[in-house]
Formats: sequence, structure tokens, C-alpha cells
Amino acid sequence: MIVYGTGYSPFVRKVLVALHEKGVAYDHTPCMFHDPDQAFQAASPFGKIPAIDVDGFKLADSSAILFYLERRHPAPALIPSDPEAAGRAVWFDKFGDTELFAKLVVPFVERVLKPTMRKVPGDAAAVAKALGEDLPPLFDYLEGEIAGPYLAGDAFGIADISVATGFYNFRLAECSVDSGRWPKLAAYVEATLARPSFVKACAARKG
Repeated sequence: MIVYGTGYSPFVRKVLVALHEKGVAYDHTPCMFHDPDQAFQAASPFGKIPAIDVDGFKLADSSAILFYLERRHPAPALIPSDPEAAGRAVWFDKFGDTELFAKLVVPFVERVLKPTMRKVPGDAAAVAKALGEDLPPLFDYLEGEIAGPYLAGDAFGIADISVATGFYNFRLAECSVDSGRWPKLAAYVEATLARPSFVKACAARKG
């Protein structure tokens, strides 16, 4: 299996975490959105990352890839079999990719991506708005949903991968969850990012 996409991307990280959890070997080809590489373009005709190529089977989009991996490599399961837990897993996958990440990524974009990668100044006001206005309601929601080590069911899965992955970018921007205000969320993020699969996937950004 070839996985295309920069390790800085939380969406690429989703796939890498799942592969490590399932013990699936892969080759990682770091690239950015819309990279002109022909092999990447064949795997992702709209330039999205991540994308995969498995013996000629090509697929892009992190959620689609995770559902593919779940069927191709069912153990350990990352989607619960219980109907209610499965519903929560799909919801948190969507929540992590959209509502949460759109706000969580702002400090990373302004403090890391723009000044170090794009060589343009970041917007401190945008960071202040994200930290002071946009993220607190989302953190409040997660604080109320965390009742144990996992968000959906009684095992680590797609819900945890999708919600936690963006917090690594948040950490790279020298931000953290206030453990005094959101103690359950802070502990959950710390424990999830410390899983061996996350540690290995996060190391991919160095490639």
C-alpha cells in the first residue's frame, strides 16, 4: 500500500494511525494538495490528500479510506458493531473533520504554516478569535461527551482518531487544552496522542 500526503495533514494522519493500529505495512509518499506527481494524481484526481494505491486500487479522502481499511483489515475493529456506538463513531468522524478541525487548525495555520512554510506573516487576531471564541464551545461539547477513554463504544476507534488528530497540529502551534476548564478533554487528548499508533503516525511529519 502506498499512502500519499504530507504527514503534517491531520487527514493523512488519520489513515496512518489506522494502519498502525491494524498492523498494515505501507509506503508513505509525502506530498501536498494538488501535487503534480502523476502517480498521486492518478490516485487522487481532485488533488485531495490522503490518497492510497493498493495494487492498483486507488482511493482518496480519509474517511473513505478508513472505511475501506475496516473492510479489508477487520481486526482490530475501529468501527463498533453496536448500532448506537457505530452511529456515534460516524458522527465523531464527521465532527472531527469539519466542525472541530476548521477551528482547531487556525493556530497551526497562522503560527506554523504561514510563517515557516509559506514565508508570510500569520494573523494573531485570527488565533485569538479561535482560542477565545470559536473553540471553547466545541471544547465544552467534547467535555460533556467524554465518559471514558473512548468516544464511541468500549474500544479505540475511528471516532477517537478523527477527533484527536487535529490536536497534534494544535500542539505544534504551542497550544493546549486548559486542564482546569476542560479536565476530561485535556486528559483524553493527552492519552490518545500518546498511543503508539499516534506517536508513530506523528513521526511521519519528519519525512
